Amino acid sequence: MHIKSTARGGTRGPYAKTAARRREILEAAVAVFGSRGYSGGSIQEVADRAGIAQTTLLHHFPTKAQLLVAVLEYRDEVSPNTPGTREHFTEVVVQQAENNEGVPHLIELYSVLCGEATTQDHPAREYFVKRFQRLRGEYSNELRYLASTGRLRPGIDPDIAGPTIVALWDGIQTQWLLSPGNVNVPQTLKAYLDLILINPEKSSA
Repeated sequence: MHIKSTARGGTRGPYAKTAARRREILEAAVAVFGSRGYSGGSIQEVADRAGIAQTTLLHHFPTKAQLLVAVLEYRDEVSPNTPGTREHFTEVVVQQAENNEGVPHLIELYSVLCGEATTQDHPAREYFVKRFQRLRGEYSNELRYLASTGRLRPGIDPDIAGPTIVALWDGIQTQWLLSPGNVNVPQTLKAYLDLILINPEKSSA
């Protein structure tokens, strides 16, 4: 969709109002679904939290399932969880984990919906199946590249270690949500990556 811009590069008119309204709805849905889950949270609760009528909400998101998908996409946009960039793999993973600590409400939403999505007919099931499949492949590919440069320790299988990073991240992140003062997600991820990767200085020595 083409969005008209002012001379300063911002949106204006109905486009800006529509975008702002959708963001308000998504933020409200994040709070409702994050605290009550998809099954427990209702469209009416989201509308009430956003301060709008349910008919207004349904104008933007005609069904609850469509709202959920939009919320997950919004979560990925605000708090992406992607692998590092080749040589800087560890640094980027740790930085993303640190960034996640600044948006605990999004991490809570993700964890709640991920648990619910294990049920067969949950509307977010396909999203999480594809997400985990993609992440396992991406992390394994990153490690495979690092192995080609001598950075992966001998005996480490990228196809095992890649999914292990995904599982560790999600698991330790859940523990952090339950007991934030006793769990350090970035530190835990770095400790594991230090176990399977060789420091660049050491590999070039």
